[in-house]
Amino acid sequence: MKQLLSTTIAIALSLSAYAQKSDGTTKSLVNAEKDFAKSLAKNGDKNAYLEYALNSALVFRPNPVNAKSFYSNQAKGMNDVTWEPNLAKVSRSGDIGFTTGPYIMGEDDKKYGQYLSIWKVENGKWKLAIDLGTNSNKPLGKVTSQFVEPKDHVAPKFLNEKEVKAGKDIILTTEKTLNTLLKTHGIAAFGGFLTEDARLLFPGNDAINGKGKIISYFNGMISKINLKTNGVDKAIGGDLAYTYGVATIDYKADLRESFNYVFVYEKAADHTWNLIVQAFVPAER
Repeated sequence: MKQLLSTTIAIALSLSAYAQKSDGTTKSLVNAEKDFAKSLAKNGDKNAYLEYALNSALVFRPNPVNAKSFYSNQAKGMNDVTWEPNLAKVSRSGDIGFTTGPYIMGEDDKKYGQYLSIWKVENGKWKLAIDLGTNSNKPLGKVTSQFVEPKDHVAPKFLNEKEVKAGKDIILTTEKTLNTLLKTHGIAAFGGFLTEDARLLFPGNDAINGKGKIISYFNGMISKINLKTNGVDKAIGGDLAYTYGVATIDYKADLRESFNYVFVYEKAADHTWNLIVQAFVPAER
């Protein structure tokens, strides 16, 4: 019996590791995301996050905290959350990717939201680096899934610390420039930094897709926005990056609020960096 039990556990662990395995494709990331969702439904969020998160992973609850520390201190796990990605992308180097889509919490009294997860590869397996969710209305319609595969696979074999820092500094400079232009030109400045098919996740709303719709939404309610970047990372392939920090928003209705944010950047053909996903969640002070 002991031998049978040991064999069963070994097979289960092997299947879990296989499901998380990365082969540099977006398909492998989507499979890891779906397996993570199954693990949470079966074993609860505590066990799922402890298994799938990096030691350095951050979860926004609502302020950023270390995922392992947060869930290690939870008395029991919650398993009444279901979700499925409808947008995912992986860097050319296969080391960083993101997934985003709708989630549903609860069974009788359902609550809806949108999530953004940043994933990184560690020892050949996809691991959560950042996880953020924001409440939304019940989605009105099904969104066509977009799982974008890398156009090719490029990964420098060796990058020293100076080169890694230089790459991150480019993203920090881009976001600093964006913040400066937001102060001088207002919300319209986002127009020069958004991809045409960008996505916005903002509390109380379904996902807003498309540059025009995002700018129109911001223009309708925001007078000023200030960004304070707290963290950054960049794929070694040089085509995908993300930042996180705190955004102070002044509404046109004479109200100010603070939000935690996670931005995903994509490198364009002209070598500029543009926002492909923006996600905000209210910050607690």
